[in-house]
This record gives sequence, structure tokens and C-alpha cells, in this order.
Amino acid sequence: MREIYYLTKRNMLLYVRDHVSVFFSVLSMLIVLALMVVFLGSMNSENVVDALAAFGGVRDTAADEKNAAWLIQMWTLAGILEVNAVTITLTLMGTMVQDEAGNRLASFYMAPVKRIRIALGYIIAAWITATGMCMLTLALGEGYMALCGYPLLDAAACLKLFGMIVFNTFACASLFYLLALFVHSESAWSSLMTIIGTLVGFVGAIYLPMSMLPERVGSVLKCLPVLHGAAMMREVCTEDAIAQTFEGLPGIAGEQFREQMGVTVFAGDREVSLQFQFLLIAVYAIIAITVSVWISRRRKLRDR
Repeated sequence: MREIYYLTKRNMLLYVRDHVSVFFSVLSMLIVLALMVVFLGSMNSENVVDALAAFGGVRDTAADEKNAAWLIQMWTLAGILEVNAVTITLTLMGTMVQDEAGNRLASFYMAPVKRIRIALGYIIAAWITATGMCMLTLALGEGYMALCGYPLLDAAACLKLFGMIVFNTFACASLFYLLALFVHSESAWSSLMTIIGTLVGFVGAIYLPMSMLPERVGSVLKCLPVLHGAAMMREVCTEDAIAQTFEGLPGIAGEQFREQMGVTVFAGDREVSLQFQFLLIAVYAIIAITVSVWISRRRKLRDR
């Protein structure tokens, strides 16, 4: 187990010591968060206020606007947590590609260390680092909510989010390790990072809510773990905000919002449960690890 510890430590230090990479990881996170709050947040908040007014009755417009803004910003925060789970693990897994391009990975394989331990060194390093960055994002997001005068998440909600972040980052690390096995140059990996970093916001229905996506596109996204990872974190982040925003209205009002914004995901007419979402993400992670081990063994036999 010491090999895993030292390899994990080494891979994490390579990322942390690259101050430019860390800086741009944090900067990109803040830029996306700011853009979504300023532009998409404003648009979605107005849609929520209009929906509240459509139900009729006497409404406090000022309170509705404040609650709608809080709700959309919490929805946005959950989406950013999922984006980070993807992009940070993707960045960390680039260390493996760099090692292969610099012939360091071949040296590791020549050492008396099992390949599964080398693989775990990369996966665990990406897992721990991405979890830490996501928790930093959550802390910054909650700090922003406090400055705006919005209620903060309670301890139970933060604990749930922590568990979901750990689960999602591990799944992403496993999937991207498998992807890295097929990439042999830093330029190719950099291109993949650009493509995946651009698409993740759409795949997770973060840049565009589910209600704005074509039905066929939505059906495809429901098969991917990113959407379900974002949905489960939205469930925790927006629970109190939805209850307060739609207070005094029929239950269907909140349910429609949850479905249209991807807080709840439906397969046909049935709501996808949280347990199924965990199971789906776990299946993706297990398949990725299994296939990665199989590929590594094949390559080992071929090297002989």
C-alpha cells in the first residue's frame, strides 16, 4: 500500500506545484460561476417570478424576486460542483498522459509495482484533489450566499453534498483514467480537455435547463452519469429554496420547476430515484475500472 500512497502524493504534488494550472483551475471556476449568476441566473430568475405570478393570487413581488434569485443561484452552485468534478479530475489525469509522453510511465511499469497500484495512484490523486476543489467551490458559493443575505445550507445538507461530491469525483476519476489509456500525447489530451470542458455544461443540463433541450437530446443525456450527478446535488442545494419560493402555491408548481430545471429526472413517466442515480453512476465507475484493468493486463502480456 505504500506504493499507492507515494504515487498518489507524487501526482497531487505535481498538480499543486504547477501554480499556473491551479490558478487557472480556480479562475475558470470563478468565471463560469460569475457568468452563470450574472447572465443565465438573471434570465432564469425572471422565468421563476413569471411562473409564480401565473398561478395568480396576491403575491409579494419583492419577496418572490429575492427567493427566485436565491433558488437559481443555489441551482447554479450545484451545477458548478458537477462541472468541477469533471474538469478537475480531467486535469489531474493529464499527469498520466504527461508521464507516458515523457517515458516515465514505462519506468513505473518496469519497477516491481503492480500496475493496479500505479493506476490507483493516478485515480486517487485525481479523486482527492477534485473533492478538495469542489469543497472549496462550495465554501466560496456559501460565502457569496451569506454576503447576499440568503440562508446557508445546514450541516446535514453539507454532509450529504460532501458524500455526493466524493462519489461523483471518484466516478469521474475512474472514467477519465480509462480515457487516458487511449491517449498518448499531451496535445491530444489538451484537445480532449477543451472539448469535454465545453460540453460538460450542456451534458449536465447546466447551461441550458432540461425544459429547453430537445426531447431526443434529453433522452440521451439521461443515460449519462454527469446529468444524474448534477441532479442529485441540485436536489440537496435547492430543497429549502424551492420550499420557500413556492410556499402557498399548489404542489404541482414546485414539481414542474424541479422537472424543467433538471432537479428531478424522469424516465418516461417515472421519476428516477436517488438510489437509482447512485447505482447508475456506480455502474459506470465499476465498468471503467474493470475495462481499465483488462486493458492494462493485455498491454502487460503484450509487453512480455
